Amino acid sequence: MKKLWLLALFVCIPVHAQEKILTFGIVPQQSAITLAKNWGPILEKLSEDTGYKIVFRTAKNIPEFEQRVLNGEYDIAYMNPYHYTVFHQKPGYQAFAKQQDKRIRGIIVVKKDSNITDLKQLDGETLVFPSPAAFAASVIPRSSLKAMGINITPQYVSSHDSVYLNVVKGLFPAGGGIERTLNNTDNAVRDDLKVLWRTPDYTPHAFATHPDLPKEVSDKVSSAMLALNDTDAGKTLLSRIKFKGIEAAQNEDWDDVRALNITLLDKLLEQ
Repeated sequence: MKKLWLLALFVCIPVHAQEKILTFGIVPQQSAITLAKNWGPILEKLSEDTGYKIVFRTAKNIPEFEQRVLNGEYDIAYMNPYHYTVFHQKPGYQAFAKQQDKRIRGIIVVKKDSNITDLKQLDGETLVFPSPAAFAASVIPRSSLKAMGINITPQYVSSHDSVYLNVVKGLFPAGGGIERTLNNTDNAVRDDLKVLWRTPDYTPHAFATHPDLPKEVSDKVSSAMLALNDTDAGKTLLSRIKFKGIEAAQNEDWDDVRALNITLLDKLLEQ
């Protein structure tokens, strides 16, 4: 039964036309089991408050998630800032919310007992990242290191958690992540890491709806999510994903990310 349940996490079926059933896709920064554990109660509450059955979906890795978002396989999606600027263009996802009073920034982590104390010591090394297009955990750190004249070779794994575990195991001297996922990872792993460096900050991840989702449905989901701020029970649910709150958002909020002119997924949009 457990194997069937895990398999269901990765089976992504378009449901725009199915009455009262909505898929909520979460970018796989962590394992599917961890994401389901943390987001499941939130989606249950949203289902209760909206009258729709809102089901959890993710993907086995970030590139697969990108393809599924491009295909429009999620009615609602939680995606990184760069992903939003891309998938707002095609297929047309529209942002409606973001983490409250929060800016996202990347981090470079090393083992707590590492003798690496300066970014320059990473020159010539192979560093681990969650994926090429992971915005704060990969794109910004890599471009920042390059601008500093620090040449590294990137190695990509399946998630932020995988980055942290690989660094703790000593397979790589350092890796990229973000503070929220570091705080949300296994205590034994987190406690064996230290943050070497933090990037500049940007508008955080977007909650966005598929363009085919009727406005009245989108509005109801948005209202239910924002209402989580209003009760102690809602705040407790948000604390599971390390959120202090959620606030309304609009497309223009991500213009700071657009100004970076990142082109990593341009070929994907040509499909």
